[in-house]
Amino acid sequence: MSELTNRVREYRARDRISQSDLAARIGASRQTIALIERGDYSPSVVLALKIAAVFQVQVEEIFALQGGHSDE
Repeated sequence: MSELTNRVREYRARDRISQSDLAARIGASRQTIALIERGDYSPSVVLALKIAAVFQVQVEEIFALQGGHSDE
């Protein structure tokens, strides 16, 4: 089974954005950002794209599949 990994915390630190600020920018809760960063919640495609847009990078720069098979 594939696991979604992310670099949200790394990008937040780079841009000095708090969880609350990121949440406000994408229309989510701070708790949602915390869950995403811990890997306890996989965001929807829309939410992942909004996060990438805040950091002005492609979504693949922040989110990636780890393990599993590519044809699943």
